[in-house]
Amino acid sequence: MKSGPDVLRVTARGEAPLLQPPDLEAFRAHNRAKDKRLVPKLTTGSQAIDKFVRNGQYLGFELYGSVRCPMTLTRDLIRSGKRGFSIAGQGVHEADLLLAAGLVERIDFTYIGMEVYGVSDIVRRACEPGGTVRDIVEWSNGALTWRFKAASMGVPFLPTYSMLGTDTFRHSAAVAVECPFTHKPVALLPALILDVGFIHVARADEFGNCQIDGVSGFAFEMARACKRLIVSAEEIVSTDRIRDQPDRTIIPYYLVDAVVHAPFGSWPGEMAGYYERDEEHYRAFIETSHSKEATDAYLREWVTGLSGHAELMEKVGTARLEKLRVKGGRR
Repeated sequence: MKSGPDVLRVTARGEAPLLQPPDLEAFRAHNRAKDKRLVPKLTTGSQAIDKFVRNGQYLGFELYGSVRCPMTLTRDLIRSGKRGFSIAGQGVHEADLLLAAGLVERIDFTYIGMEVYGVSDIVRRACEPGGTVRDIVEWSNGALTWRFKAASMGVPFLPTYSMLGTDTFRHSAAVAVECPFTHKPVALLPALILDVGFIHVARADEFGNCQIDGVSGFAFEMARACKRLIVSAEEIVSTDRIRDQPDRTIIPYYLVDAVVHAPFGSWPGEMAGYYERDEEHYRAFIETSHSKEATDAYLREWVTGLSGHAELMEKVGTARLEKLRVKGGRR
């Protein structure tokens, strides 16, 4: 007969630091106190960031490749002058701009690059020795999603098979243990709670009920793991239209703190049913990424030198935007 309590046997540990240890009691207390009234939340990106984002916070960006990337909110964040952030998500154009602007110190990411164009020189300058990023922690797409899922469930971790036997596990902060039921290894993924999340959606009403067309990425899970959630939307629609398809409402109003109307809010990325990716602009941006001087000039021309999203859209031009629209698509 065994003596003493059984304990889980740790079989391996990721070598990276846990950037955001979960404080579930504090998260529950925050959610209990959060204002859940059905009240209008329409505002501008700069006003939302001024109200809800502080220097040094842990931020999350939800997207899928260059699809549905919250680019309007990213540019507003850069214009705000706030910095010292830890960030989680996938990283494409928004990560390049945040890193180029020097806003990021720690990264909890599943992927960072420009898809078919590879890893940009901006990421290399920021993450290689001497760069501005101090910590880089790797996760699989599934692992990050399930970390958000754990937070939304109010549990400190979820057991999975994700990343076992890979270098990604080694560069993560996950822990592998022997399952007490099967005696096989399982990876424990720590819950991840964000201070502020940024998500771009297809449509929302003024209260924050949000619907997504096409790939939904990890929007469902991340929305439920944020203390504050700022959404931008291609369309602001009536609540009656939202109620016509209630099963499409992936983010309910009580999770949302601010709603920003941002047509072409994913530009130069794409939105399912609305517009295609602006490949020409992507290629031009990548050319500027090869040197810090050219990247700084890009930021001045396309981000910091503009007052906001409306001026950016004017600069891109109606003809170019109309050319990107999906024929017969939504507006």
